[in-house]
Amino acid sequence: MEPILLIVGIILLASVIVDLLWTTLWVEGGAGPLTSLLMASVWRMLRRFGETDSRILTLSGPIILIVGLATWITLLWGGWAFIFASGESSIIDTVNRDPVSWSDWIYFSGYTIFTLGNGDFAPQEGVWQILTTLATASGMLFVTLSVTYILNVLSAVTQKRSFASGVSGLGEHGTEILLTSWNGEEFEGLELPLNTFTTQLNTLTSNHKAYPILHYFHSKQTGQSPIVSVAIFDEALSLLQFGLSNQSHPSNTILKNARSSVESYLETLKNSFIEPADRSPQPPNLDTLREKELPTVSDEEFTAALADIDKRRQTLLGLVESDEREWPSQDEE
Repeated sequence: MEPILLIVGIILLASVIVDLLWTTLWVEGGAGPLTSLLMASVWRMLRRFGETDSRILTLSGPIILIVGLATWITLLWGGWAFIFASGESSIIDTVNRDPVSWSDWIYFSGYTIFTLGNGDFAPQEGVWQILTTLATASGMLFVTLSVTYILNVLSAVTQKRSFASGVSGLGEHGTEILLTSWNGEEFEGLELPLNTFTTQLNTLTSNHKAYPILHYFHSKQTGQSPIVSVAIFDEALSLLQFGLSNQSHPSNTILKNARSSVESYLETLKNSFIEPADRSPQPPNLDTLREKELPTVSDEEFTAALADIDKRRQTLLGLVESDEREWPSQDEE
C-alpha cells in the first residue's frame, strides 16, 4: 500500500465530488469553488482576445462548460486511478498475468467509471471489489448529474435570450419603448409587456443563482443580450416613474414589481461578477418625449430623481461594460 498515492486519490475525489454536487444540486449556492475559479479564469482570458474579435466571446459559454466538464472527468478519473495505484495488487491482468503498470490502472479506472464493464482486468477480492463498485456508482452519478446540468443550462440560455428579444423588440432604448406604446393620449397595451418582462426577469434571476455559468453565454447580437435588455428595461421604468407626470403612469404596483425584479437581478450578479462603474450613464433626453406630446416633468425634477438612483444606474453601466457592450442610448440612432 502506498499511502501517498491513496491520499492524493482521496483529495482528488473529494474535490470533484464537492464541486460537482455544489454546482449541480445546490440551487442557492451557485457554482462550486473549483468551477467558479475556472469560469472566471477562462472568461478573463477570452475577454483579452474578444477586445479585437467579439466572435470569440460568443464561444465563452460553451468553452467554459466544456472545460468544467473536462475538469470533473479528469479529477474523477485521476482520483480513482491514484486509489487503485496505491495497492500493488489492487487489480489483476486476467489475460496475460503480467505485472500491472500505471497505464493499466488508468485504463481500469476509466472503463470502470464509464460503466463499460470489466475487460482485461479484474479487482482483487475484498476491499478492491467494493471500491470498484463505488467507482462505477460515482461514474453513473457523474453522467446523470452532468447531462441534467447541461440540459438545464441550455434551457436557461434560451429563456434569457427570449427575454432579451422581447425587450429589444419594443425598442432599442427606454425612450423608444415609451414612444411605441403611446397613442397620443395614454400608454396603450404597455402593462402586459411590463408584467411579462418582470416575470421573465425573475426567472432569469433564479436561473443565474442556480447556474452562474449563464453570465458567460455571450451573444454577438446586441438585441439578444439580456444584459443590455435589462438596462433598456430599467431606463424605461425610470422614465415612466420619474420622467412623466403621475397621471400618465401605469399602475404603481406594476412599476414597483418591475423595479424590484431589476434590483434582484443586479444583486445576484453584483455579488459575483460585476462592480459598479465609476460614473453614471448618460440620462435619457426628455425632449424626444415632449416632441410627441408626452406629459413630462421638468428637466430639473427628472435630474434630481435620477440622482437618487445614481448607484443603481452605475451598477447597470458596470454590468453592461462587463459584457463588452455600449450603453443603450437614443443618441446612437
